[in-house]
Amino acid sequence: MIAIIDYNMGNLRSVNKAFKRIGIDAVVTSNITKLRSADRLVLPGVGHFERGMKELKDRGLLDLINEQVFEKSKPILGICLGMQLMTQSSEEGNVNGLQLINAETIKFDLSDQGLKVPHIGWNTISANPNSKLLEGLSSEAFYYFVHSYYVRSQDVKLTCSITNYGHDIVSCFEKDNVFGVQFHPEKSHRQGLDLLKNFATLNV
Repeated sequence: MIAIIDYNMGNLRSVNKAFKRIGIDAVVTSNITKLRSADRLVLPGVGHFERGMKELKDRGLLDLINEQVFEKSKPILGICLGMQLMTQSSEEGNVNGLQLINAETIKFDLSDQGLKVPHIGWNTISANPNSKLLEGLSSEAFYYFVHSYYVRSQDVKLTCSITNYGHDIVSCFEKDNVFGVQFHPEKSHRQGLDLLKNFATLNV
């Protein structure tokens, strides 16, 4: 069973419906017992980084995530804000993140290129052929993005895909049992559902 972490940051139900569409048992919950009993965790989210960290803290979920990810080696997938929360820190509120990976969250500055922020719409990803999460997915596929901040990492081994919006950004990362995508697989049609199925069935 997959537990979608409920921390009051939106977009949780649509992720749950996406898993249901592909026949994967999933539940939206902030219950510590249910989260501990799940096989995998998903951390979606739309909104502000600082508020997201506060909501996780207020619900007693910070220690739970560390316990399940580091001690139990449970697979976890971050989506959009959830991916950003996995980084060391963010310029959005200047607060520390979950620090699950060696990366940081940075605000887009694209005024000199005439590009709009937030980045909203469909874009391709350039995938690492060795990625477990993206295995079997078409390199021609488009995914749906909505974000004003992006993940930056100096550790190239983390990056399983990049996307260009003004410059190259990390659109997917993976390290051991930790996975993150900047785009919304639950809104990205068949290719997004296939990604969620990969996460639900991969061996780590």
